[in-house]
Amino acid sequence: MNSIVSRIRQILKNQADEKVKEGQTRYFKEEVKFYGLTMPKTEKIAKEYFPKIKNLDKKEIFHLCEDFLKSGYMEEAMIAANWAYWINKQFESNDIDVFENWIDRYIDNWAECDTLCNHAVAALIERFPGHINRLKNWAKSKNLWMRRASAVTLILPARHGRFLKEIFQISDTLLQDNEDLVQKGYGWMLKAASQSHQNQVFDYVMKNKKKMPRTALRYAIEKMPKELKAKAMVK
Repeated sequence: MNSIVSRIRQILKNQADEKVKEGQTRYFKEEVKFYGLTMPKTEKIAKEYFPKIKNLDKKEIFHLCEDFLKSGYMEEAMIAANWAYWINKQFESNDIDVFENWIDRYIDNWAECDTLCNHAVAALIERFPGHINRLKNWAKSKNLWMRRASAVTLILPARHGRFLKEIFQISDTLLQDNEDLVQKGYGWMLKAASQSHQNQVFDYVMKNKKKMPRTALRYAIEKMPKELKAKAMVK
C-alpha cells in the first residue's frame, strides 16, 4: 500500500501552486512545509483515494497515516487526519496511544493539531470518555502541541454540552500558560462550552479573569451577550 502514498505524493507535487504556498505561510509563526494546495483540493484527493484503503485493517490505515505525518508536509498531515477520522467507527480504546504518539512526535503547528484533534481524537474521547484523564495529563506536557491538544480535542463535545467539569479542570491547568497558541486553545474550548453552559462559563471567567491571559479571556467570552462581555473585560 506504500504505492498509494507515493502516488498521492506525486499528485500533491503536480498540483502544487507557488502562490498558494506563499499565502499559506502567512498564517504560521513556525516554519511549516507546504506543497502549495488549498485545503479543498487536499481534501478532494483524500476523498478520491479513501475508497482504495478503507477496507484495509485499521493498523494498516494508521501506518499509512503515520507515513504521511512523518513527511512534515501540511497537506499530507491533513490527509492523515481525515483518513483517521473517517475510520472512527473502528476505533478501540487503546488507539489513544496511537494519537498521543502522533501528536507528540509529528504535530508541529496549530492547523495539524486542530484538524487531527477536533475530529479523530474527539471521536475517540466521545466513544471512550474514560480517556478524558489522558487529556488532563496532556495539559501538563512540556510539548505545547500536547497542551493545545488537551483543549481543542474537546471543542465539539463542549458544543454538545459534554465534559464541563473536565473542561474547567483542563482550563485550570492551562490557565496561565505562557504560549499564545495554548491560551487560544483553551479559550476556544471555553467558548464552545459557553454555547450550552453560558452561565457556568461566565462564572468561571469572572472567578479567574485576574489570572487569565487576555487572549484566552477574549476567546472564552466571544459568543456571550454584550453586557456579559463588558463585565468580563473590566479589569
